[in-house]
Amino acid sequence: MGVAERRERERHARKVAVLDAARSVLLEKGYRNTTTREIASRCELSEATLFFYFTNKDEIVLSLLYESIEFWANGLKKLAASRLAPEKRLDQIWQLHEKVQEEHPEYYVISAYLAQSNALQGVSSEIREEIATLSGRNFSRLSHLLEEITGLEDGRHLADTLWATFLGLMVLKQSRNNLNHEEVRSGVQDRAASLSILKRGLLSAIETGKRS
Repeated sequence: MGVAERRERERHARKVAVLDAARSVLLEKGYRNTTTREIASRCELSEATLFFYFTNKDEIVLSLLYESIEFWANGLKKLAASRLAPEKRLDQIWQLHEKVQEEHPEYYVISAYLAQSNALQGVSSEIREEIATLSGRNFSRLSHLLEEITGLEDGRHLADTLWATFLGLMVLKQSRNNLNHEEVRSGVQDRAASLSILKRGLLSAIETGKRS
């Protein structure tokens, strides 16, 4: 292995370590309280060294955001190939959301942050446009998938409803934790109960469409 290749591998390994540290800090402290100093400390780097790999916190979060978009894209492409019955395919879509929650819960933290008015204000308009394009493609994938499953034409609102339900449950869980509620309905079974309500409505709409 040459010197240049070794240095590139070391650089890549450092960036991965920074991103992994950022995940843990985001989950523990939320976006607002996440700092580059804390991230550097978690991966045993000085803050000055961290800035050699990432310019600021926004750039770190951007890397995770791009990663999230790719993760969703791969999952949705696989679901598009499924030929199961409608109810089973709806379950598969929900299971993809659960997979993200299990493997990368930080993606939901970032998604919730993006709802704030000053989100990524330090990011160039070109990068924001690219993010909008890539995430828009995932939204179209989900919309088309739901139209195919249900036979309904309004896939965009179906996708909005499904995404808003799951993301809303994640935000609700955190808000209840912050308020020290004794009962926090946040488990997989609790979320499955919410899906059951949605499915009843969607499956009913499918049957109505078949009869009309």
